Amino acid sequence: MRVILQRIATQCSILQQVNFMEDLLTTRQVQELLQVDRTTIYRMRKDGRLSGVRVGQQWRFPRQEVDQLLGLSPQPSTTPKQAVSPREILPLNCVQSVQDVCAEIAEIGAVTTDLNGNALTRISNCGAFCRLILNSESGRRACQESWRKLVQGNNEQLRFVTCHAGLQYAHARIELNGENSAMIIAGQFYTTPHQQAARDPEIRELAAVHQVDADALVDASRELVFLDDRKKQEITRWLNKVAQAFEQIGKERADLMGRLKQIATMSNLSA
Repeated sequence: MRVILQRIATQCSILQQVNFMEDLLTTRQVQELLQVDRTTIYRMRKDGRLSGVRVGQQWRFPRQEVDQLLGLSPQPSTTPKQAVSPREILPLNCVQSVQDVCAEIAEIGAVTTDLNGNALTRISNCGAFCRLILNSESGRRACQESWRKLVQGNNEQLRFVTCHAGLQYAHARIELNGENSAMIIAGQFYTTPHQQAARDPEIRELAAVHQVDADALVDASRELVFLDDRKKQEITRWLNKVAQAFEQIGKERADLMGRLKQIATMSNLSA
């Protein structure tokens, strides 16, 4: 797990460095775009119309500022950022793949949802117990409500919560465009020791509520895992790291979409 998360972090770091260099224009490129001479470019840097950074012996200028001068990018605004739909920003096929690998290695279930508790991905490594509950319409609604309540919690230190079925789960929020927009949830386990015989009557009551085969649900409950303190700390760490990776993936995709829109705008202007 640690190796996989390190690889994700390294890939995100490389992407950030590459994108930073791609977003810097040479003096000649700025001249060609603005149709001005080199002296004017340097004058604009000195009077604050352009900011520049030294790369070796040459100046580089942020592409975004040049786009603003060309009217291709909106001017910075002090208005609050609008919440974005995670479906619009996150490449869910990529999110699903990362989530699948992490859940399988950790031997627990995982799902990514929006802030209303709606699943954005399939549940990774879903165990027999939760599968039986989710096959019931009322069970699915109860699970979604449990996920939704996570968003309402104000205590960020509360890492593990009990769901409607009596299992524990943890979550990490995913920020997109500077706003909490989604969350990754890890669950389908116990965090406190319990006596199976004492738990069986509760499970049978749960089965009756959601019209699930009681014997099958009791049998499936015996496969649920118990997380000790070391495992709980590990789950908390990888949840946060995976959430950060998803945020970076979302940022990269949003930047790419923005560039494609700029290209489309420039194509229309030159047509």
